[in-house]
Amino acid sequence: MVLLSLTASHRELDLDALERLSTGSSSVGRVVVGTCGPVAGAVVISTCNRFELYLDVDAPLSGDSVRHATRHVAELVAHASGVTGDVAARSFAVRTGPEVTEHLFAVASGLDAMVVGEREIAGQVKRALAEAREQETTSKTLELLFQTASRTSKRVGTDTELGAAGRSVVALALDLAERELPPWDGARAVLIGTGSYAGASVAALRARGCADIRVYSQSGRAEAFAESHGVQPVDSLVEALADADLVVSCSGARGRAAAATQPVETDLDDERLGDMVAGNFGGPTSLPGLVSENGPEASLGHVLDTAALVRARERAADRAGDEPEPRPLVILDLALHRDVDPRVADVEGVLLFDLATLKAHAPAVAHDVVAQAQGIVDAAARRFEETRLGREADAAVVALLDEAEVRVRAEIADAVARLTEKLAARGEPAPGESDVDAIAHDVRRRVHAELHDKIVAVRARATAKARAAETALVQGAEALTLEASAQRDADPTARR
Repeated sequence: MVLLSLTASHRELDLDALERLSTGSSSVGRVVVGTCGPVAGAVVISTCNRFELYLDVDAPLSGDSVRHATRHVAELVAHASGVTGDVAARSFAVRTGPEVTEHLFAVASGLDAMVVGEREIAGQVKRALAEAREQETTSKTLELLFQTASRTSKRVGTDTELGAAGRSVVALALDLAERELPPWDGARAVLIGTGSYAGASVAALRARGCADIRVYSQSGRAEAFAESHGVQPVDSLVEALADADLVVSCSGARGRAAAATQPVETDLDDERLGDMVAGNFGGPTSLPGLVSENGPEASLGHVLDTAALVRARERAADRAGDEPEPRPLVILDLALHRDVDPRVADVEGVLLFDLATLKAHAPAVAHDVVAQAQGIVDAAARRFEETRLGREADAAVVALLDEAEVRVRAEIADAVARLTEKLAARGEPAPGESDVDAIAHDVRRRVHAELHDKIVAVRARATAKARAAETALVQGAEALTLEASAQRDADPTARR
């Protein structure tokens, strides 16, 4: 078995490219396992800032075969996500063997995150394995790899200050937002989506003192989420936005059917929209032409489009009455597949923070804290690799043990036969069960004592052979990644 990973994250790609690449992530693992015979298992991690595919390959690999396998998987990813094969192939960093282990353990521990030390990624790694189990695409090796990654993440969280800092994408987003908000105990928040980030957002908002939290979901899950988290469900997104100070959007539902979305009763044209973007909320609404939330502009796939936001701001202005302008609205778009149309940032009184903004504001972490966490990760990765490489030698050891068992049985039979002959010559009865057991015990102890040095030698040779093969694979993967990086740098469209 060989571990192979294809990873793309905010470190290798900009978020737009990463978004395109991960569009079909939910089906990639199933497709790869179903169509690639040597692939015994696959686990996909798809989060707000990474798309990674971990493969357990039951075949000998060389540098060339890694290249071919990577190209084949990239074609499958391209087909699922709608990008070209070339774009997919040059988007991935390719890792094999021990590099796969080191990288996953670092990811699970928050060391490779947009916000170094974030804890949400640990849950996402667990969910990735759970989804692979549901889709029946995991393997014994991947199970052990991901479970060990989770244990390593826990140790980093408990043994270092990295885990005590409470660092996360959600926390960073709220840190940026609170500068523009009323005091938390008087702020009104609306969540869009009911996934893991929504749950983390509820906890983070409450920890800061925000009690007025509502939730909206296109998928109809708002009521169930609200009941389990003690918040208020809303049916109309526009109504909720008109009364909100903060929106946290984390559904990742871009491109999904918007059947559950409430239509926006608007007849705005481009001129009227321009007025509202400029802050002119008064006056009649005249010419038709702009869209509702699930009208023509919904083809863009945004959960919150400009028309809906403008309509909500218009209602907020109406409610403000004689006040010069409605309360400002801060929007946090935490979805990789943008929930919010970027053009809402042009609407007067609206401040939009997306993942690109958060990435630019991610704080640094003390070098010694990162070094301590990295030391835990490195040690765990070495132990895992020693265990895994030891398993590569198991077949040779088992063969040696089988050979020894044949020898033991033959020697026991020969010793019993000699004793039987000796007793018969003296006119004594044949050896009893206790005599045979004693003979067997002595023979097994002697043979296994002689076997110990052979087992050590066989295991060492097999492990060295596996390690040498994986070193060659790593070098091939590094060359492939450098080639892909050079292609990205040479292509001006690669990082758009």
